[in-house]
Amino acid sequence: MKVVDKETSKQAVEGTAAFRASRFTLYLWLLPRLLPIAFFALFYFYPLVSIFSVSGGEEILRALIDPGLWQVAAFTAWQAALSTIATLIVGLPGAYLLGRYRFRGQSLLRALTAVPFVMPTLVVAAGVNALIGERGWVNLALASLGLPAITIVGTMAAIVLAHVFYNATIVMRLVGDYWSHLDPRVAQAARTLGASPLQAFFRVTLPLLAPALLAASLLVFIFDFTSFGVILILGGPRFATLEVEIYRQTFAFFNLPAAAALSLIQLLCTLSLTILYTRLSARVTRAGSTRSSGFTQQPLITLRQKLGAAVIVITLGFLLLSPLLALTVRSVSRLEAERGQRGEIQTGFTLDYYRALFENERGAAFFQTPINAVGNSVRYALITVILSLALGLPTAWVMAAPQPLPASRFTFGVSRAGIKGWTLEPLLMLPLGTSAVTLGLGYLLAFGQWWASPWLIPMAHTLIAFPFVVRSLLPAWRGIRPQWRWAAATLGASPGEVWRRIDLALVGRAMMVAAAFSFAISLGEFGATALLNRPEFPTVPIAIYSFIGKPGALNFGRALALSVILMMTSATSILLIERVRLKGITEF
Repeated sequence: MKVVDKETSKQAVEGTAAFRASRFTLYLWLLPRLLPIAFFALFYFYPLVSIFSVSGGEEILRALIDPGLWQVAAFTAWQAALSTIATLIVGLPGAYLLGRYRFRGQSLLRALTAVPFVMPTLVVAAGVNALIGERGWVNLALASLGLPAITIVGTMAAIVLAHVFYNATIVMRLVGDYWSHLDPRVAQAARTLGASPLQAFFRVTLPLLAPALLAASLLVFIFDFTSFGVILILGGPRFATLEVEIYRQTFAFFNLPAAAALSLIQLLCTLSLTILYTRLSARVTRAGSTRSSGFTQQPLITLRQKLGAAVIVITLGFLLLSPLLALTVRSVSRLEAERGQRGEIQTGFTLDYYRALFENERGAAFFQTPINAVGNSVRYALITVILSLALGLPTAWVMAAPQPLPASRFTFGVSRAGIKGWTLEPLLMLPLGTSAVTLGLGYLLAFGQWWASPWLIPMAHTLIAFPFVVRSLLPAWRGIRPQWRWAAATLGASPGEVWRRIDLALVGRAMMVAAAFSFAISLGEFGATALLNRPEFPTVPIAIYSFIGKPGALNFGRALALSVILMMTSATSILLIERVRLKGITEF
């Protein structure tokens, strides 16, 4: 009798252990999938629904039949297409150089040309003004030679130039990394069969590059389509994209139905584009792993190759780095106009603009000294990094190796076959194509009672940085061989130990890249922050915008000094990314 009792007790204990293990396995499977979905439901879809619910359906429909609205949409698409073409023209030579050759300073070139990508629009506007503005270095040089000034700010040329400045690195990285993995022997075989270099390129190389070219073009088009600060500051009042018109309808005319209608059009367009981009991006990642860059790239040997590389580097340096260099020099220069007949302008070295950051004059707009804006931005950025990694790590893990629903009695009525096809990629790409101004407005309407909360801005920043974090982690997760996990499990490691000792150990460098990306994006974010920021806790972009709008050379100098500080911090993040990133196909 006692033996029977022991056997029964043993079976009960084993059944309880199996029951708990089954439940733990199910929770382990559900958590990384439900966490990003819950985050997006609360901090993305709920704010957007709040905008539409406040606006009203009938008012939105009336706004949709307004011909002026569709003219704005047409101009938005046209300027984005024009900017994309210009970006491809500038970026493709750099992609060829980085993809087909290896040379000293290659990593530095990649890092420096990527700095503009994380620059806030206010810094870009200040840089363009410092270079070719009314009192920029170019016009100062022309005035000293007695030549007429160049007027670019406030024209379509300024918009295209700024978009190229921002997005050329996307073409260089996506196409260049893909190019570095294409087998050069395919084009060499075409040359052997009698094809000229141009024929080999257009008939062999270009078709092979098509997935990367289309993916890069779509991503650049999306960023240009949702452009806000570039149009608002450099385009002037003559031009208005959907993003700018959303801002004007909301804050200039208080017309929420029109703003909601514009947001709806923008969301539908960008959603379709982002879905197409995710499919092309997956093809790029799969196809790019055929050959390593060590096999495909060659050193610069001939004089022709070195001269061509020098021309490309100098051109990229002038287009992408000269505004930042002009901004830096302008921040330590004082311009003084002489009262002579020629009206000459003299320059002198000064650090007064940086010293003024530590002063709080009577009547200033802030309750703190301007330098405290740097501390506020850093705090927000650190919180954004923590939240982005907490959400991005499990999401990238699920996307890299999707698993069917495990066998369990806790299936909640969901079939394994149906849930196997869940995909998070279109979901995480939604913030890329969503107006930051729209998100800020939605946050105000949805979470207005928590406007004073210090967590609202980091939540918005996390949503914006989330796609970049996941796409920084994906290549690392996908590069882990399943055999390593099987070997660890065979040796007795639990699923949690396998994940901690194999997966996390191998994605450490990718985590540093993701952290640097989210940190830089949070530092420079302006659109949503402008609506959610409290005056006593300004961020660096808000402080720059405030000083630019004030009269006086000292206020403009403060804006320049803060812009340089933000630029240097973002550049440091990009240099860290380039140093520790995984060599391979770059995902955005």
